[in-house]
Amino acid sequence: MREIEHRCSYVNMKNPLYIRYHDEEWGMPEHSDQKLYELLILESFQAGLSWECILNKRENFRAAFDGFNIDRVCAYDEAKCAELMNNPGIVRNRRKIAAAVNNSIIFKEIQKEFGSFDAFIWGFTNSETIVEDYHVRTTSPLSDMISKDLKKRGMKFVGSTIIYSYLQAIGVLNAHGEECDLRPSKSEAMP
Repeated sequence: MREIEHRCSYVNMKNPLYIRYHDEEWGMPEHSDQKLYELLILESFQAGLSWECILNKRENFRAAFDGFNIDRVCAYDEAKCAELMNNPGIVRNRRKIAAAVNNSIIFKEIQKEFGSFDAFIWGFTNSETIVEDYHVRTTSPLSDMISKDLKKRGMKFVGSTIIYSYLQAIGVLNAHGEECDLRPSKSEAMP
């Protein structure tokens, strides 16, 4: 991996987790359904909070949600949800926890319908990455369309702002700023 000297200006340079996330994950095209699932659940917990807050709790979320084993999460009952509500290592919000279980079930339905969640989510851009600076906006016609689709399917905490952030996280949008060494060159960027 190349040396990165300049990063997006929003990165908290005092937080090694944030630096590593920015350098190794954010904006990189992700096609693993397991990673797409984990990031979707984490993004839904971000609603009203900062990504850095969620990132700092990521390992706690992984432990609490059984390594993001989708089959286990789909089977969570009231007792497990109550256990999660008492876990100080995660965001303890009853509606978000219920949404995580609900969204997991719908995620599996989408996998069944499209063959993978990857095929579904990347199908909106014909598997192409869109290059756009992170500071341009917080929603887009693309995030509006995907949010509407997911809500129609019954998902919760998937508003356009959350989906826009998710698209950046999984590399559908490469939103590294002009100041960042990870921004694609003009020749790499999609027209």
